[in-house]
Amino acid sequence: MTLEYLTPREIVSELDKYIIGQNEAKRTVAIALRNRWRRQQVPDELRDEIAPKNIIMIGSTGVGKTEIARRLARLAQSPFFKVEVTKFTEVGYVGRDVESMIRDLMELAINMVKAEEKQKVLAKAEEVAEERLLDLLLPPPGGAVKGEENLEKKALEGPAAGPIDVSSTREKIRKLFRDGRLAERFVDLEVSHRAIPSIEIFSSAGLEEMDLNLKDMFGNLFPKKTKLRKVKVPEAYQILVQEESQRLIDMDKVTEEAVRKVEQTGIVFLDEIDKIAGRGSSQGPDVSREGVQRDLLPIVEGSTVTTKYGMVRTDHILFIASGAFHNSKPADLIPELQGRFPIRVELQTLTQEDFIRILTEPQSALTAQYRELMKTEGLQLQFTKEAVAEIARTAFSVNQRTENIGARRLHTVMEKLLQDLSFEAPDLPDGEVVIDAEYVRGKLTAIEKDEDLSRYIL
Repeated sequence: MTLEYLTPREIVSELDKYIIGQNEAKRTVAIALRNRWRRQQVPDELRDEIAPKNIIMIGSTGVGKTEIARRLARLAQSPFFKVEVTKFTEVGYVGRDVESMIRDLMELAINMVKAEEKQKVLAKAEEVAEERLLDLLLPPPGGAVKGEENLEKKALEGPAAGPIDVSSTREKIRKLFRDGRLAERFVDLEVSHRAIPSIEIFSSAGLEEMDLNLKDMFGNLFPKKTKLRKVKVPEAYQILVQEESQRLIDMDKVTEEAVRKVEQTGIVFLDEIDKIAGRGSSQGPDVSREGVQRDLLPIVEGSTVTTKYGMVRTDHILFIASGAFHNSKPADLIPELQGRFPIRVELQTLTQEDFIRILTEPQSALTAQYRELMKTEGLQLQFTKEAVAEIARTAFSVNQRTENIGARRLHTVMEKLLQDLSFEAPDLPDGEVVIDAEYVRGKLTAIEKDEDLSRYIL
């Protein structure tokens, strides 16, 4: 289903399959996503004037901020890049340049479009690869394959009478290949191999791509070399398919489409933005906070970034920022940056009832994951309703008394609960294992009650 056919209500419904609660946040991002499609439908003279409505999501760790953005990008089939802003430092200091996030986004878009194009040319690539493979398998007229039994004799039924019909033999070899009867046969295949000198670069901010550019430069200077590999027929076929796919793909078209996708539908998720929010007490330049904000500002406002694939404008890239804001608040960001994030949504702290739903409702629920893991050992794992409620209660209780890490606490609790079973599973007879409330209490109550143990173990 494409974005064109997804209404905000349907977007929220899709997000509900993976994320429990946080209805306000889901509605907000659904509207932002739909507005991107709406913008494409307005007249050209107005389209460039409509700026994306960037979002700040506020909420403690483990409440679903990153998951909402990740699922949103999958729905939109857009280039999506998640980055922690704490990796960046102000221009002029050692560290990552903020423009590198756009270059990384561009690389993702190139790979995405290339994969789409590869699917379009796959049938033709497979057809050409099969012909090339038959050229390897069928010896030239009057010749023989060194070290291999003559495949002509293998393909022809009975003793050959008179001159060999090459076209008939080729078709018989084709049938042998398609039937999988040549899977154990080896062929000598020439694969391209370009030896490029290894160069290690210690670069400061803004020079992340220097090593890539040098590789491209040396790659053009040094001629391509081929080396002979002895591989089985199925592997040779896959290598040939890959080679032909690369030949059939128009990289100029891929680059053009990737730039369009990034500029019009790209999404950048800025995590931990609260870590660069100033607290008003520092004096002078602050490399790790205000300096990074000032460098981020032109990217978010709209500027042109130079990438190895050409110039990319950031005017219509959607930026979604998130942070816990425990020790700071959105108002601590510089005013110019605040103005570029007009939509703010606060995610709610997860309740015990939310934990119960997280354990059972999503398609990738934790209980379902562990059931499938144990099924590989021949065990049918079943969780009773009471057991699920007890797991949720334990996780919620530990979050209340120690650091609140949201739904991530469930991973810790579940792993501790099933540790013994996971260890002994290969030695147990196949059958059903029922996890009930008594089992949960037996494994977790002692740890939960001991303050020191729960702090370090759960």
